[in-house]
Amino acid sequence: MKKLLCMTLLAVGLVGYLAAGVFMADAQTAANMPTQKEYRIERSMSPQAVACIECHKQTHPGLFADWAKSRHANANITCLDCHQADPSDKDVSKTHFQQYERSDVKWGKAEYKVPIAAAVTPKDCSRCHPDEAMQYSRSKHANTLEIIWKIDPWLNKGMNSDLERTVGCYHCHGTILKIKDDQLDPEVWPNAGVGRFNFDGSKGSCTSCHTRHRFSVMEARKPEACGQCHLGPDHPQIEIFMESKHGDIYTALGDTYNWDAAPGTWTAGVDYRAPTCAGCHMSGSGPVLTSHDVTERLAWETQAPLTVRPSDFKPFPAKTNHEVERQKMKDICLQCHSDTWVDGHFVRLDKVVEEYNNIYFKPAKKMLDDLYAKGLLDNTKYFDERLEVEFYELWHHEGRRARFGAAMMAPDYAWWHGFYECKKRFINYFEEANDLIEHNQKAYRAMDFPAATGNTKRPVELFPE
Repeated sequence: MKKLLCMTLLAVGLVGYLAAGVFMADAQTAANMPTQKEYRIERSMSPQAVACIECHKQTHPGLFADWAKSRHANANITCLDCHQADPSDKDVSKTHFQQYERSDVKWGKAEYKVPIAAAVTPKDCSRCHPDEAMQYSRSKHANTLEIIWKIDPWLNKGMNSDLERTVGCYHCHGTILKIKDDQLDPEVWPNAGVGRFNFDGSKGSCTSCHTRHRFSVMEARKPEACGQCHLGPDHPQIEIFMESKHGDIYTALGDTYNWDAAPGTWTAGVDYRAPTCAGCHMSGSGPVLTSHDVTERLAWETQAPLTVRPSDFKPFPAKTNHEVERQKMKDICLQCHSDTWVDGHFVRLDKVVEEYNNIYFKPAKKMLDDLYAKGLLDNTKYFDERLEVEFYELWHHEGRRARFGAAMMAPDYAWWHGFYECKKRFINYFEEANDLIEHNQKAYRAMDFPAATGNTKRPVELFPE
């Protein structure tokens, strides 16, 4: 009898355990799925704003749910506050006007007709965020499309196709928006690149970091926001960060950080234990004010072929003083580190810059110039000869990784992915270069270089003739 009772209790317990597991799994799944948000229509909203909300609530429930959970919604900022356009604007959506001719929905009436533009710009955001928009406009982010057209051989030599640029380079750097057949041209839209050129003359897209339609400050503070673009062989900042002690602490304790602290109040030691990308480069800390200009706080242009001061970076000279900006970055570091620690770190970084410049880049650049001068390399194109690729990757890949790794305290990137690879590249580069000179032999040219069809004319929107 006791045995039967025990078996019965065990069976009941097992069923209960399984049911609880199913309930917990369902609850976890539900927590990760978008849910329809109950949103109370504020009486002060215009009928047109109400129409936008109610229509998108039905047609785009995910979009509506994101907006309804945003600070914008809590502040009674509606679709119209961001998307309403002047009737004369080039990017007014004519297809959206068709929504006001529908008889199958309550809101498809002419009385709700409002000109709408899909591409919201920093100029639009500046109506409520003037300081942030102004800071962003002077940053390298906002001007990155102009910068790459000044320095990038892939664009200027036409060595990749327009399609490769659109799905690759321009996805992060930005496109120049255009209209085709009364709507945004699919060759340039959708795009949220940080340097996108908009119809109103503004540059960039705030949704690069504050994604639609939540526009969360929490998202922009996390390293994954920057890791959308800053990754891979040429600028692996997200990988470097995750290797560093900062990244290690973020991985271990990031779920305890107060990501939703009000703008300008996010404080080291209070809201987070170790900084993210934003914590060092944008967020306010100690005496340093918040800024949306990522060019600030930099004493070196470590992404440039030859490392220079930001004010000496010819494609986009920063209007900053590198000593002032270095002190800002030190003040950020001093929130958690001692003077000796901080000073020692930057002494080492400056020595890394000197070693890279003088031992690796300058000799390689001199050799490249000599080969062009002797006619052993052809400079009408780029990347169609192996030494051009070798030189490019020496600074654009390994050289950057060495400098970035040292700046962000990631030893594996500073050495194995950086200087170690620089040495291998350097040795092979000079072996072939010296052989060409010794035998007075021209380098092999790849005559069938693939997809070298890109337009080499600089955009008139950025470079007026």
